[in-house]
Amino acid sequence: MRTLLIIGAGDVARRALPALLGRWRVLALCRSAVAAEAWRGLGVQPIPGDLDHRDSLTRLAGIADALLLCAPPPLSGAKDPRMRKLLYALAKGDSIPQQFVYISTSGVYGNANGIVLDETAALRPQSERACRRADAESQLRRFVRRHRGALTILRAPGIYADERLPLARFANGSPLIVDDEDSYSNHIHADDLARLCVAALRRRQGIRVYNACDDLPLPVSKWYRQLGAALGLACPPQLPRSEVQARVSPQQWSFLAESRRLDNSRIKRELGTPLRWPTVLDYLAELSRDEPRKAAILASRAKIR
Repeated sequence: MRTLLIIGAGDVARRALPALLGRWRVLALCRSAVAAEAWRGLGVQPIPGDLDHRDSLTRLAGIADALLLCAPPPLSGAKDPRMRKLLYALAKGDSIPQQFVYISTSGVYGNANGIVLDETAALRPQSERACRRADAESQLRRFVRRHRGALTILRAPGIYADERLPLARFANGSPLIVDDEDSYSNHIHADDLARLCVAALRRRQGIRVYNACDDLPLPVSKWYRQLGAALGLACPPQLPRSEVQARVSPQQWSFLAESRRLDNSRIKRELGTPLRWPTVLDYLAELSRDEPRKAAILASRAKIR
């Protein structure tokens, strides 16, 4: 049985785990004893280590055939030093992993003013957050070419689930943009992203990029209106674009300002994994009929991470 190492043992990796166990011997890098115990209980062998401390990563050399990379870059800077430390450690092994699946972000495309983009679109990251992801992608491409491995990059947009909804905006009333000036956003349910990770691990050659999103880009304000309607919450006010920019934080504006519509036809053609939630509207329609789930979501005050 081949060995899979998970880097970034969080929500999406947990959702993928049931489909991985039995096909892979699964290891997971864990920063804390608490996390290690939790993953051990799920049938995973924890490996202690921290991507911010290179010396803690030496034990990763030569232990895995493939990596599922879900860990984010640091919170600042234009580069991803965590990826650099990881790849340095892997390169020291007697054997080098020959397969990588990396969850990146659609933010690497930058603003497209609502134009539809496929995976051949140029990368024009505009925020530091997106620059870090583009840097990580570039590092992985170089590493895989050097060692003649396989790499799948899943460029994910806004990830949502019952536990990952942007309820804070309803609480603080942070404004949205009026419809005729609004930006387009794209989405993927965390369960569907996990399933795409599993499908991507079946690829064993070459470098391939996928827009890991659902079928329906939506204007940002429409997404919030539909979410509010499903949960019985009043939608935040809508204001002209210039007024919203003046009222929200630079980080919030970096999400609202960029507008693009992603073409996901490649994942359908090549990965062969139908989406459980083809659009957020399908998800919200079911949620609106499920009173216990709605109550649990409202009680949790969950936020998109």
